[in-house]
Amino acid sequence: MMTYAETLDYLYTKLPMFTRIGAAALKNDLHNTLALCEALGNPERSFKSIHIAGTNGKGSTSHIMASILQTAGYKTGLYTSPHLLDFRERIRVNGLEIPKENVVHFVANHRDLIERIEPSFFEMTVALAFDHFRNEKVDIAVIETGLGGRLDSTNVITPLLSIITNISYDHQYLLGNTLAEIAGEKAGIIKPGIPVVIGQTRPETENVFIQKAAENHSPLIFAEKTYTPIEHSYQHGLLNIVYSKINESGQVNIVSPLAGNYQLENIATILSSVDVLKTQGINISAEQTIEGIKDVKKQTGLLGRWEVISESPLIICDVAHNEAGLRAVFDQINSIPHDKLHFVYGMVKDKDVEKALSLLPKDAIFYFSQPQLPRALEYETLYELARQKGLKGSSYPTIAEACAAAQSAQGQNDILLVAGSIFVVAEALEHFGMKE
Repeated sequence: MMTYAETLDYLYTKLPMFTRIGAAALKNDLHNTLALCEALGNPERSFKSIHIAGTNGKGSTSHIMASILQTAGYKTGLYTSPHLLDFRERIRVNGLEIPKENVVHFVANHRDLIERIEPSFFEMTVALAFDHFRNEKVDIAVIETGLGGRLDSTNVITPLLSIITNISYDHQYLLGNTLAEIAGEKAGIIKPGIPVVIGQTRPETENVFIQKAAENHSPLIFAEKTYTPIEHSYQHGLLNIVYSKINESGQVNIVSPLAGNYQLENIATILSSVDVLKTQGINISAEQTIEGIKDVKKQTGLLGRWEVISESPLIICDVAHNEAGLRAVFDQINSIPHDKLHFVYGMVKDKDVEKALSLLPKDAIFYFSQPQLPRALEYETLYELARQKGLKGSSYPTIAEACAAAQSAQGQNDILLVAGSIFVVAEALEHFGMKE
């Protein structure tokens, strides 16, 4: 039997993997996932589920929801992607990563099936997650989509609740060139009669959700029309938020270790979703909701969302990579008094490089680099394009070298930010000693 390392190597080399090679890894239908699930005895039917899609925030929202369910006493599965430091982060039960031997045994036992169906890496991982959740007898699983929703491999479940966090521009070459087209793909997770919570809407997308929900006779809840943050503050790495519920008296006081200001919308989405789950027979108290949010990092191991590596000097890693995500991070950086911003930045090839570079702050000192994967935009190419845009800095062949150079140059009152791609952040976290 293969070792865990050999098993991962087999999966990475045998199966097409979007995070490594891009769109060539994607399949345009659910055929392979349905075939895998049927061969495994349809494990996705053995547990209740919550399905979460969106352009930004779906990872944070998935982890927060899982933490709340754990706090409420439910044995909770959590499936997310991609991983930062270890493949097993994708599949958790009550916060614990799938054991290495389970991954090894699944691949060994189903190698003939894998080689017959020839799934993508993501399709195989979804099947592994569902099989693990069935074997662990989870009460409920929180399932995050990969890309889009309609044709996403996870879209074979019938959940208690669908959640769509927000819609902004990302992966246009796969999902559509307008916000309405992207929303249409994400809305593909809306199922007949199943309630759906929409986190953040825009004029271009609201009618897409209204129409899709009406077609499916699905109760539709807009979180931003239900909970409003009336004040918030950032102190000692924590985000303190006070929400009011529209048309009701009283307030909800939240303390979040996920301290990016963009969590304001995600937590409003969570509060609305918990209200819906209560109507679905899931028992969650107000205290358990508050405690689950406060304990999310401890309970689910979430990394890379406004991740404060050091308070003094301030070092932050954030997986923000598209326009909406980067703007939110820059807004928060600008609210913190500092002298200089040192910015370790890298990208993957299939993003809009011109657009991304136009968003970056002109007064930052840049350390351009690239993650170690085939999809990475070559660091010298990125540096040259950035220089043409008037951005100042240097280039480095690895993220670790870029981080080390930025740390050496950082003054006590400076901020060091690492962002641009989840893969850049993954390698930075390893450099900063976050990997066990």
